[in-house]
Amino acid sequence: MSRIHEALKKAAQERATAAAPQAALQSELVLPVEPAAPEREIREVFAQAASTSASDHLRLEDLAAESSHRRWNPDPNVNVFFNSEAGGHGAEQFRTLRSRLYQLRATLPLRKLLVTSSIPAEGKTFVATNLAQAIVRQPGRHALLIDCDLRCPRIHVPLGASLAPGLADYLRGEASEKAVIQKDGDGGLCVITGGKEVKDPSELLSNGRLKSLLERVTPLFDWVILDSPPCLPVADANILADFCDGVLMVVEAGSTPSEVAQRACQEFRERNLVGIVLNRGEQKKGYAGYYYSYGTEYGRHAGKPS
Repeated sequence: MSRIHEALKKAAQERATAAAPQAALQSELVLPVEPAAPEREIREVFAQAASTSASDHLRLEDLAAESSHRRWNPDPNVNVFFNSEAGGHGAEQFRTLRSRLYQLRATLPLRKLLVTSSIPAEGKTFVATNLAQAIVRQPGRHALLIDCDLRCPRIHVPLGASLAPGLADYLRGEASEKAVIQKDGDGGLCVITGGKEVKDPSELLSNGRLKSLLERVTPLFDWVILDSPPCLPVADANILADFCDGVLMVVEAGSTPSEVAQRACQEFRERNLVGIVLNRGEQKKGYAGYYYSYGTEYGRHAGKPS
């Protein structure tokens, strides 16, 4: 955990000097925190997944053809790959994050990734969305992004997608898997948004339907990214971690108290915490203004950023 400790110490130092409003985003991944799995075990895991896919007769082509095709309207202020002016450096940071995760996959059976944070408003939805965009920009790559924050679903906002039907509707048995999977055009990104408001999110997430859904669709995608609620206020992230191969923690530089981030990391110490992303780290002048705008304008118009 020494590298995690160093990153959290860095976040604390950022917090101490963050009186300046020029705090920007820098996606910095600290890897790894778990020992590598034997290569034979990795092959067996993926072979089993492929076998499950074949037995269920679920194909990506069929899923894409029968899924809901709706035109999205991505917000360039929070999607770095849609912002030609300020997104250059941000896009490169997410490409780096993507590359490091692929490096981890060389030694770990890593396909289902949970993105969480210790407390609200650290940027986990921002990181999950742009990481998925970075993945599908590679030729032939496909990713499924799932909004598992049923308490405050937000994935649909930066993408400009429809909120419902979504995961909550599927978990209640009110919509099929093909009805809740959205696809925009011919790209490699599919999305399951949060769906209608629920009163019992923890019970829905643990009722068995999400686990079944992941078992069926995961073999069809290169990555499945789950955006979850923050882990300290509620139990949802811990439930979701049991369904995933790894956990990525988002920590906001200059804001998250180091002791809070440490406690959050301890929550997943035995759950394959693969690293942390240091969000809104110091960056060059000019680029800082763009991400400072993300932290204020986006939150003001679309609710509190998560």
